[in-house]
Amino acid sequence: MQEQRVTTTITPLIAGNWKMNGLRGSLEELTTLAGMLTTGEAPRALVVICPPATILAAVARQGASAGILAGGQDCHAVASGAHTGDVSASMLADAGAQYVIVGHSERRANHGETDDQVRAKAEAAIGSGLKPIICVGETEAQRDGGTADSVVAAQLAASIPDAAELHQVIIAYEPIWAIGTGRTPSNDDIAQMHNSIRRQLVDRFGDKGASIHILYGGSLKPQNAREILQIENVNGGLVGGASLLAKDFYTIISAV
Repeated sequence: MQEQRVTTTITPLIAGNWKMNGLRGSLEELTTLAGMLTTGEAPRALVVICPPATILAAVARQGASAGILAGGQDCHAVASGAHTGDVSASMLADAGAQYVIVGHSERRANHGETDDQVRAKAEAAIGSGLKPIICVGETEAQRDGGTADSVVAAQLAASIPDAAELHQVIIAYEPIWAIGTGRTPSNDDIAQMHNSIRRQLVDRFGDKGASIHILYGGSLKPQNAREILQIENVNGGLVGGASLLAKDFYTIISAV
């Protein structure tokens, strides 16, 4: 496979998903990251951090001076109502978020979220002025069974709202079997899937589909970031555990 650099017409995006990690003390890591980003060469990527909702406003406020954008990890599909414990897209926007992750594999697996529900959340995000990061990906059994392409294609078709034709959305491909396991697909596997996703986006949205970010997520870490981020149609990364430590996350950002 001949590797190519991140598409030059798409500014790379590196998003950190803190998951259910982070207290107010964790903002010290944000301060450290902000210092790294504002000294020396300016980063060549958009930087987004998606912390727990409890510290979202603080991350948005504290990160702004360093160009760090904030995002939510999930949102409800409706704007308000009797949904105890849920957070709406408008609430995230009100707290300072500009992005929100929807359809993460952990939400699909642990909460039984369907493609239809993911699409509804993405629509709610767009309606509140947020940019949804829509996650798709296959399990190990689906990969081994040879159905990875069809599984991801079906998720893309059903999870992306038609509003993506007029509004910004981001796609994150996350091979579920590689999340948090330290395993990663081969570069050829990543390239094949990202190229397949690009073709589907172009088929559906035309020229707009050629400009949609496709992030890679799945044990993206300092040791492999530079190699993976050079693969054709990899326009950035959705980073899990490595985003919790400023030095590791900065190394990944710098790999662009």
